[in-house]
Amino acid sequence: MVAGDIFALAFTYGFILTILKFLEETAKKELVDLNVIRKLAHVIIGLTLMLCWPMFSCGRRGAILASLIPGLVTIRGFAVGLGMGKDEKIIKSLSRYRNSRELLKATLGYVSTITLATAVYWRTSPAAIAAICNLCAGDGIADIAGRRFGRLKLPYNKNKSIVGTTAMATCGFLASIGYMLYFSWFGYIQESSKMVLGFFIVSLASAFVESHPSSTKLDDNFTVPLASLLVGSFAL
Repeated sequence: MVAGDIFALAFTYGFILTILKFLEETAKKELVDLNVIRKLAHVIIGLTLMLCWPMFSCGRRGAILASLIPGLVTIRGFAVGLGMGKDEKIIKSLSRYRNSRELLKATLGYVSTITLATAVYWRTSPAAIAAICNLCAGDGIADIAGRRFGRLKLPYNKNKSIVGTTAMATCGFLASIGYMLYFSWFGYIQESSKMVLGFFIVSLASAFVESHPSSTKLDDNFTVPLASLLVGSFAL
C-alpha cells in the first residue's frame, strides 16, 4: 500500500508537470494568448489531481500524499514569487499581471485551497468535489469566456460579464456532475438527483461570489472554494 501511494504520487506529479511544461513552452513562444495559458493551468492542476485520486489508498496517508501534489508542481511559482530567482516562463503562464508578487498571492491561494480540500475532505466528500470543480473548471473557463465574449456587464459589477459568470456556473456544475459520476463508479460516493441539485445550487452561489466586487479584493482563489464548501455543507 505504501509503495502504491508513492507510485501514485510520482505518476500524478509527473503527469501534471508534463502538461504544465507544455503550457510554459507555449507561453514562451506566445502561440496562444497568455491569459488563456494561465487559466488552462488553473483548470488543469486541480481537475487532473482529482482524476488521479483513485490511484491513492483510501486512508489518511493517501489523502495527505495526494494533497502534497499542488504544492510540489507549483514550487517554482512560490520561489519566483518570493524573489528567489527569475523565470519569465512561470510568470507568463501563471501570473495575471506578469508580476512575481501577484504570482505568489495567486499561487498561495490556489494551492492552499486544493491542498486543504484534498487533505481534509478527500474523495468521499461531494463538497470537496464542488469546491475544486468551481475553483478550477468554473473560475478558469469564466475568465476565458468573459474576456472573449463578455461585452454585456453585470449590473452590480462592471468588471464582470454576464457571459463569464454564466460560463462559471455552467462549467463548475458540469465538472461537478462529471466527477460525481466518476467517483460513484469507484464507490466513493452515491450519485443522486438530490446531489445534482446540490451541485447546481453550489455552482450558482460560487459564480455569484466570484462576480461580486469584494471577491476581487479578497482573491477569488479563497472566496470561491470557501463559498462552495459552506453552501455545499448544507446543499450536498
